[in-house]
Amino acid sequence: MPYDLVRPLLFSLDAETAHEFALCALAASGRVLPAKRLDAAAAVEVMGISFPNRIGLAAGLDKNGEAIDGLAWLGFGFLELGTVTPRPQPGNPRPRMFRLPEVKGIINRMGFNNHGVDALIANVSAAKYKGVLGINIGKNFDTPIERAADDYLAALDKVYPFAHYVTINISSPNTKNLRQLQDASELDDLLTRLKAAQTRLADVHGRYVPLALKIAPDLDDEQLGAIADALRRHRIDGVIATNTTLARDKIEGVRFSEQTGGLSGAPLFEASTAIVGKLSQALAGELPIIAAGGVFDARTARAKLDAGASLVQLLSGLVYRGPGLVRECVQATL
Repeated sequence: MPYDLVRPLLFSLDAETAHEFALCALAASGRVLPAKRLDAAAAVEVMGISFPNRIGLAAGLDKNGEAIDGLAWLGFGFLELGTVTPRPQPGNPRPRMFRLPEVKGIINRMGFNNHGVDALIANVSAAKYKGVLGINIGKNFDTPIERAADDYLAALDKVYPFAHYVTINISSPNTKNLRQLQDASELDDLLTRLKAAQTRLADVHGRYVPLALKIAPDLDDEQLGAIADALRRHRIDGVIATNTTLARDKIEGVRFSEQTGGLSGAPLFEASTAIVGKLSQALAGELPIIAAGGVFDARTARAKLDAGASLVQLLSGLVYRGPGLVRECVQATL
């Protein structure tokens, strides 16, 4: 069914209910459709992985891996699930997601709501999908920040055999103190422990699974430079730029602009793309950048690559444009 016909129904529901409805529909379709195979004509190698195309699903849409096969049919070159935490948690109180249609934005303060890493693994194991799968991991809300590394290591141990790459999410604004893990000393300790675990797990499982770090758009040049240095020093395999923003300068006076949480969608495009450009210069090609934030059409997808990204992820754009956005962006990045 054309998305132009479906969208009014979805937008008549509150944002989180619409999200759940769409996810259920995708899950149902995935159960009856055969496994999806993509044409490899647009294939590209990044982090040692062969991606059928450059356009992927960002973490946040399917946190628990409930609609993997349905999402695969949309034509993505890769899917990123999560964010998942070691233990199940409900997230923040509802309402916690708000559409801003005047500016094509979304504010969320979900708080890593998910069923826990074991439930995610069960869903991944049951899926027909054999394409590239990223799994995004975070810490539980009640784990003290000084013990955050323990949660990341516990989750990494569990998801490692099932992922093509693992994303370390230290940039969500919706888990208290999480973003302080981007500070130089704390980041250095976290990456040291994660890299040691990656080496150990590669020996145990006989395969190397790359690690990517997901960062915030709300970083100054000094912070960004320190992160780039840490990524190189610890031989991290990739970086995702960016998560949602706390900035509100692009949405002043818009309904729901006063809501707390991370802002995504079109208002994030400029800031996130600027981070990609600065990272590209700082890293000088030493590790790849996966771009996320404000991709709504062929032009904005292409702009991420022109800024220095190797891959592009979609999420908020799907809410406003629908599944056709995937095909449009794939064509734009050939």
